[in-house]
Amino acid sequence: MKKDEVKIGGVYTAKVSDRIVQVRIDSTNSHGGWNATNTATGKRIRIKSAQRLRRAVGGNRKTKITTADAREAVEAVVANDGPAVDAAATATAKAKPGKKARARKPAAGEPKPKRVSALDAAAEVLKTEGKSMRAKDLIDAMAAQGLWSSPNGKTPEATLYAAMLREARQRGDAARFRKADRGLFEFNAAAAEA
Repeated sequence: MKKDEVKIGGVYTAKVSDRIVQVRIDSTNSHGGWNATNTATGKRIRIKSAQRLRRAVGGNRKTKITTADAREAVEAVVANDGPAVDAAATATAKAKPGKKARARKPAAGEPKPKRVSALDAAAEVLKTEGKSMRAKDLIDAMAAQGLWSSPNGKTPEATLYAAMLREARQRGDAARFRKADRGLFEFNAAAAEA
């Protein structure tokens, strides 16, 4: 709202302490703004600027159509095929344009689709290529084949290199990776057979 639209004695919706409440403007404050009373609690508050006031209560207000209202209108259309058609059309027309529909969350019993890890993707690439490769080349091949792509990491090849070294060191002969030469890894076929 603008400062000149505020009237003493008027009731407005205002943002007070991160909540939208109804306030009655009692008088102007000597330090700027207005002295007001919260109509729900009776507590006196100070409205420092007109930006805190949203709109006048009463008069010609726009009605907010909620999702539940639209759903009820659609259910009435399905049940009656009568005058609720206009209500459903009105509810749909008054819905805010530009809002994106939320993606459906999986139910509690449904498992989330599992993402392939970088190590699994690297093992798959090394197995299909049949030759030793550098970590940078592995990252490029994994992205090209659609197996794995970096989630905005700055050095995914360094992370993959360290992870392959760690697996080779910890698992020994059972590791999927074997260091062929400096910076080169190959698929350990003996680990796949075991």
